[in-house]
This record gives sequence, structure tokens and C-alpha cells, in this order.
Amino acid sequence: MFEKAMFMFTDQINQIINSESSSLKKAELGIRLCNGVLSELQHMVEKEDFEDSASEINFFRNIKSLPMSYLIYFSEVRNSENSIPKAGSQPKVRFLEKEVKKINKFFSQNKDFVNYMEQSHNYMDSQFFTRNNLNNFPFAPTINYYQYPEFSTSHDMLWSMVQAMYKYIHYIRENLYKLQPNKISYTEKQPKLLLWSGSKTALVELIYSLYADGALNHGNVEISTIISSFEDFFNTKLDQGYKTYSEIKARKGD
Repeated sequence: MFEKAMFMFTDQINQIINSESSSLKKAELGIRLCNGVLSELQHMVEKEDFEDSASEINFFRNIKSLPMSYLIYFSEVRNSENSIPKAGSQPKVRFLEKEVKKINKFFSQNKDFVNYMEQSHNYMDSQFFTRNNLNNFPFAPTINYYQYPEFSTSHDMLWSMVQAMYKYIHYIRENLYKLQPNKISYTEKQPKLLLWSGSKTALVELIYSLYADGALNHGNVEISTIISSFEDFFNTKLDQGYKTYSEIKARKGD
């Protein structure tokens, strides 16, 4: 019952991410969208609940965590955009480096759970992703992004935060690179021997199939990042990547 809502959410979130808006504007739009989707999902759960524990685990591990992770990510981006020093490159760099330390500390404090999820284990899922054990593993985020006891498990918020921090570290690195373009050079890593000789539509199809399958970075990567990486790897430019994807989806019988 959640497929349609999540399909629409994925489409809308990609439009926001790939728009020409500023990072702050994207964050504001993303937060609004995520809150709306989470509210919709909450009403669905309250109305119909789950058939069994397997469907409950799937919801809190794989469905709710998607908009929740983006809500946390966009909240962090908004806070960063509002808090970063307005003048001088070095003050900005120091601020972003502190954010990196904060992210590393978070992963260090939760390394066992991160390893459990990254290794695709499931033997603790009934403890982590059902509401029966909410009081056994209390998790209190430093920021109350969106949390209701009847719509939460002991670890779904933590899992969403892990995914959000993967996204946020990419945002931090991109901004550091903009401030220090000569400090880290990516030009030496760009292959010069491989050229994409097929159609760009075929390349976009390949990119989106990998994105949809969650085959890269455990599914915690923006479509724009994958497109950029493939552009570098195959020495090509996909200016109309998202437009091409929309046309692919619109094909009759797809």
C-alpha cells in the first residue's frame, strides 16, 4: 500500500535535488516534502497497520527510513547553510571540518549498528524494527526531527540518521572542494582511455537501474552523484540526465 506514495516521493525528491535552486532552498523544499510524506505514511499505518512482523520490519527498515533520512539530511543542510560563516574561506573551511568531525564521531559511536546494517544482517531485525521492543533500546536523537512512539521503533530513527549522514558527508565534501579546489585533485583519477560510445539514453538507463537497485554505497547516494561519477569515468556529459529519465519512465508499457 506504500508503493505509490514512495514512487511519487522518489520522483519529487530527485526533482528538488537536481533543480538549479540554492542548497538552502532545496533544503526548505525537501523538509516540507519529507514531513508531508511521513505524515501520509503515519496515517496509512494508523489506518491499516501491518499484516505481520515481516511487513512491519520491511516498513521501518526500508520504507519509512527513506523520507526520514532525507528529512534529517535536509535539516542538517539547512542548519549548515544558516550557521556557516558568511565571509572568508578559512572560517568556512574550519566550520565544515568541525562538521566532518561530528559525523565521524556519530559513526564511531554507532559502529556496531552501522556494521550490522552494512553487512545486510537481519537476525536482530525483530528487535530493531518492530514496535514491540521500543523501550528495550531507547534512542534519543539530539534533534527531534519527527518522532511519535506509535510510529517508531527502537532503531528506525538511528538507521535513518546513518543514511542521512552518508548524504551529509557528501554535501560537506563538495563544499570543501569548492573552497579548496587545489587541495584535493581529482583529475589524476579520471580515466582517459574509456569513452562512452553508446547512446546517452542507454547510459542514463544504466545509471538509474543501479540507483533503483541500491547497488552503490548501500543505496545511500544521490542520483546526481552517480551521474557525475559516470560523467567523469566515461568522459561524457549528461546535461539532460533527469529529463531523459523522465522520458524513459513515460514510455508506454514500461
